[in-house]
Amino acid sequence: MSYLNESILTILLLTPLAGAIVVALLPDRGKLSAWVALLTTLVTFVFTLHLAAQFNLGQHGFQFEINRLWIENPAIYYHVGVDGLSLWLVVLVGLLAPIGIVASWNAIERRRKIFYSLFLVQQTAMLGVFLSLDLILYYGFWELSLVPMAVLIAMFARKDGSRAALKFFLFTFIPSAPLLVAILWLYARTGTFNFSDLQALIASGGLPAGPLCWVAFAFLFAFAVKVPVFPLHGWLADTYSEAPVALAMVVAGKLGLYSMLRFHIGLFPVQSRALAPWLIALAVIGLLYGACLALVQRDFWRLLAFASLSHLSLIVLGIYGLTFTGWDGAIYQILNHGVVDGALFLLLGVLEVRYATSQIASYGGLATKLPQTATFFVITSLAMIGLPMLNGFVGEFLILSSTFTGVSRGWAVAATFGVILGAAYMLWLVQRVFYGPLSDMTSARPAQDLRAGELAILWPLAILMLVMGLAPTLWLSAIENRTGPPTVKSFAAVPSSSLMLNLAALREGKR
Repeated sequence: MSYLNESILTILLLTPLAGAIVVALLPDRGKLSAWVALLTTLVTFVFTLHLAAQFNLGQHGFQFEINRLWIENPAIYYHVGVDGLSLWLVVLVGLLAPIGIVASWNAIERRRKIFYSLFLVQQTAMLGVFLSLDLILYYGFWELSLVPMAVLIAMFARKDGSRAALKFFLFTFIPSAPLLVAILWLYARTGTFNFSDLQALIASGGLPAGPLCWVAFAFLFAFAVKVPVFPLHGWLADTYSEAPVALAMVVAGKLGLYSMLRFHIGLFPVQSRALAPWLIALAVIGLLYGACLALVQRDFWRLLAFASLSHLSLIVLGIYGLTFTGWDGAIYQILNHGVVDGALFLLLGVLEVRYATSQIASYGGLATKLPQTATFFVITSLAMIGLPMLNGFVGEFLILSSTFTGVSRGWAVAATFGVILGAAYMLWLVQRVFYGPLSDMTSARPAQDLRAGELAILWPLAILMLVMGLAPTLWLSAIENRTGPPTVKSFAAVPSSSLMLNLAALREGKR
């Protein structure tokens, strides 16, 4: 057990990578590669649960750290660790990966071993982003996460894969160039890529303020595109429309949001505070804009894309409101978004496989033919719109309440209106697809409700939505145990229930 704990982060990174290599070497026969990929993701998920079980809530800072010299000149270290910010995101990636495999079980019918091997590489890259504490190591995983996604969109898209893949790659790769330049500038000035060392050096005021502002902006630009933050969302709708369900489910928003908290606010608290009013404004605009566009969509993948833009914008609002409660709510909402989106992607993928269309107008009255699908879809939709007792309510309440008391009542009211619009487009989707008269297409095709594998995924997700809504402290207690910017002594010192820190107090470095 001691050896497992000491090496758990390395094991987490190597397990899906080893699975990818095994899948790549297998003959492309039947669903052998899918079974191996599913087994690999389940083993990885078990390791993430072990990580969560062994996480020490009483210990502040990074845990399970490994810091070993990798390249001597420049000094690049294999430095990985986990705290309350990254812990549940690692578990979330572990959870979503097997869901992605199940969602792809019948949707991917050709070149399966290419798909599943690249999917496992994608999982390794995402885990690496959440665990890396050396900026070059982090950047390597950040860039690696782009390649499998672009290739798989091009190869397994629904219609125009090459166009969607090119748009995704250009939108997300080009901002990474200034990010690399900014990282190298920091190394030239400080001689280190170590996150903790850079955090202390920047806080000490030893770096010139002017160039440091540009460095912070380069970090933010790369992260904002990846989220995406309005108006940098041009790649999102095409990616959701064309990407295989498993990829869109796993990637959506998590890397950029985590990086904002860890590497933008974490490294550049002063510059973050200066940019916070602009990001708050863009977040509220994106929340309303995404919700309004979701209301008029006729393709359910594009509706989900703009719904995600709206929900991710709410998380950005929680992050750049710069309150402890907002940060807790933002991290919790990232988890909620992952769980709810995972279920929605799986359910919509089931409908598309059954009926070969994503046009909402083609559906109608499915509740009578697919009662299990309808039941889980209603539960998931209610969780997405923030119904009390389900998980979406907790994150939304923390973000909106912290915005109201610590940022601006006007922005909070506008954001609340966006949340109401979210209820409108999700309930409209439920009504149009599952209720009302049967459409010609749904009445003509034989009914085929959820299979055993799909139910095996959806039941735990539905239970998780309920538990996260009723007992959020099971997650928040670890989330609060995270490493914050040096201007704030400790995130974990004050529980979220008592945190109502306004922007003025944060500027003075007080609690």
